[in-house]
Amino acid sequence: MTILCVRFQLPPKYEAALPGLLGLLEDFTPVVQALPPDGALADLRGAERYFGRGAEELARLIRVRALALYGIDCAIGAGPGPLLARMALGRAEPGEPCAVPEDLVVDFLAERPVAALPGVGTATARTLCEYGLDTLGRVAAAPLSTLQRLVGARTGRELHEKANGIDRGRVVPNAVSRSLAAEHPFAHDELNPDRHRRALLATAEELGSRLRALDTVCRTLTLTVRYADRSSTTRTRTLPEPTAHSPELTRTAYGMYAALGLQRARVRAIALRAEGLTPAEEAAHQLAFDPTDDKLRRIEEVADRARAKFGPRAIVPGTLAA
Repeated sequence: MTILCVRFQLPPKYEAALPGLLGLLEDFTPVVQALPPDGALADLRGAERYFGRGAEELARLIRVRALALYGIDCAIGAGPGPLLARMALGRAEPGEPCAVPEDLVVDFLAERPVAALPGVGTATARTLCEYGLDTLGRVAAAPLSTLQRLVGARTGRELHEKANGIDRGRVVPNAVSRSLAAEHPFAHDELNPDRHRRALLATAEELGSRLRALDTVCRTLTLTVRYADRSSTTRTRTLPEPTAHSPELTRTAYGMYAALGLQRARVRAIALRAEGLTPAEEAAHQLAFDPTDDKLRRIEEVADRARAKFGPRAIVPGTLAA
């Protein structure tokens, strides 16, 4: 067992702490891959030999140091590869890391729903379930040729390997990309799609306001929906043009949310991340000659000045929505 997947419980707007937390992981191993906004993968193959401790024991030590140095708790999953570590994280809790030994990988995967496998989207899961392949154990037992007929040659091969515990992924060291994030947690697990959309609206407006305050635009937007069972779904979309315009961010967020096709999902939090940040002065803006769009941009300027003078609650979320 050599790979850890760590999710730090970062408070909203506290993503600036992630580089320091990655440095904490690098005290144990130089092979660390950032997973913004709040996670990382760490390859402990060398660390286990160097420290003479197993992955689970090192995971507990990492948690203690994160609490002592930053006051931030974390959940950690451990497995023989990145895929298994990510899936183990879904069952981990702060203080109780979930570790999947190599000889128990098949048993761990067997009863998991097929949608729990990273990379399996709604459409693929629905197709597999229509043919009775609703668990990873059943997918693993299905002939490769059957899977390839159902979902395609390449996808079928990858699905067959992953369901059988074959993990060809690796940890690729990287740095935290330039980005901004905003998150809306719900007080209780929320099933109402209208409240999900209102949360998206408020989060997109907050993100747009922060981008404009930095005189910055973003090229891509990432939506993360966290569920009551601690699993999450992430989708990324490239914007038609770099922007910090709240209505455009909202429309993109709504589109990604609608594409998920959630049915009575118990949502715990919704987060948006703006990535590919560049100075606004370097970005080209397509002239639309739309008086409504021009009016909204002028209203945004006034609202931003009000927030700067009276605080973030000076403007009620939703008043600038297109």
